[in-house]
Amino acid sequence: MTDATTATDGDESTEKRAVVLLSGGMDSATAAYEARDRGYDIYALHTSYGQRTEDRELECARRLADELDAADFLQIETGHLSAIGASSLTDDEMAVADADMDSDEIPTSYVPFRNANLLAMAVSYAEANDCEAVFIGAHSEDFSGYPDCRPEFFEAFENVVDVGTKPETDVSIEAPFVEWSKTDIAEHGVGLEVPYEHTWSCYRENEPACGTCDACAFRLQAFQNVGVRDPIEYAERPSYVDE
Repeated sequence: MTDATTATDGDESTEKRAVVLLSGGMDSATAAYEARDRGYDIYALHTSYGQRTEDRELECARRLADELDAADFLQIETGHLSAIGASSLTDDEMAVADADMDSDEIPTSYVPFRNANLLAMAVSYAEANDCEAVFIGAHSEDFSGYPDCRPEFFEAFENVVDVGTKPETDVSIEAPFVEWSKTDIAEHGVGLEVPYEHTWSCYRENEPACGTCDACAFRLQAFQNVGVRDPIEYAERPSYVDE
């Protein structure tokens, strides 16, 4: 861990800055609080791409940015991802499937190459604001189903950033939870006092959360594993704890 300031000439110092991809979900919120804990000023980037719960996610992202006293909050609408389609998150003709936590198949909720799109915008935002890092909340249970959440993807994307930005630009791609489980994130976030009541994960509904889609299932399981009640409302709260 580095200090919150980087010494320069004389008594001057430069605050560390980081862009956080702040979806309004549990993982991105924890990543934002992790970035703050590491001493970064937060530049929050939220993208609306036509997902079913985009209004609720935006509301949560704004609230989290306020809670974090973010230096800036930028919302970008990326309608092209919805227009491209091929995801149950953006296509009304595709149903959001019930959770299948043992499946090795890529779920219908996968938005083709979404993280490359989001990270590209985040790096642009970071370079424009002299930020040193871009934080993303991806984790191991994501990359088991989403190919653009794998550690190799983030390593490769960092190489793209190195090649495609100004010579003096140095922006790292930080995925601090990429080897963690959702349970690990929940436990860490509780320790960081992340206000999970201001987050949203459900793929289907703006309120209450359905409790049975993949996102709800993994989130509920994580809280159940750490013995903490998830503070958001659910239509159903099945038990997802392994017996």
